[in-house]
Amino acid sequence: MFTHRAGVSLYYERDPGENEDEAVAFVGEAGLGAWLWGWQQPRVAGPHETLVWDLRGTGRSDAPPGPYAVTELAGDLEAVLAAAGIRRAHLVGAGLGGAVALRYAREYGRARSLALFGTPRRGGAIDRDGLEELADGDLSVGVSEAFLREVETDRIREWRQADDPGPAAATAQIDALARFEAGPLYELTLPALVCHGLEDPVVPVEEGRQLAAELPRGTFVPVEGRHLAFAEHARAVTDRLLAFIETEGGGETE
Repeated sequence: MFTHRAGVSLYYERDPGENEDEAVAFVGEAGLGAWLWGWQQPRVAGPHETLVWDLRGTGRSDAPPGPYAVTELAGDLEAVLAAAGIRRAHLVGAGLGGAVALRYAREYGRARSLALFGTPRRGGAIDRDGLEELADGDLSVGVSEAFLREVETDRIREWRQADDPGPAAATAQIDALARFEAGPLYELTLPALVCHGLEDPVVPVEEGRQLAAELPRGTFVPVEGRHLAFAEHARAVTDRLLAFIETEGGGETE
């Protein structure tokens, strides 16, 4: 389905779940398409309504010329949630998507909880070269060689060709993340799960630890692996995500 914001067409897919009042919304990383959530979304769907959307510049959404900004992408997310009729959402974001979730929680009222994967507090903490290499197709930045031997890399290449942003849009997304500043994190009092790869070459693991420490209700979960450790170790991470949503994330926000 499509919605429109400021002349930009935004594509999203919504899978109904048992709880019609809340949904789990996935927000992707710069330079990568919605295929990224193929390891998590199927397990979350069913008990929970899910929403996956293409950020501007990605997949079936429009790709207007840059620059993009995290605040602008948070506004896009609000437009998508409103169009889908979702009143409350558990936001799951990776990298840029985590930054969008943090900004969204500051500026809008639908967020129920945050799950942040490989997310920095500020854009200056990222290794831009590493993120650009990942966006250009080097999956070894995100996952181990052993994982790449186990998965169908040809299928991932097909997904990437169909869903990933083009070079100009990927650069605009990376630029948006590079300029990001989370602001005072003590102001964000909703529950937050911070999962971070112990060998992440894009966002240092200490950045994730500090993010969780500065969020009043933040919990840090280290994960073996690199920037996309949540995909490589999807079963364990998704188990933790579901437990979080069903316990801490289901509590009242302050």
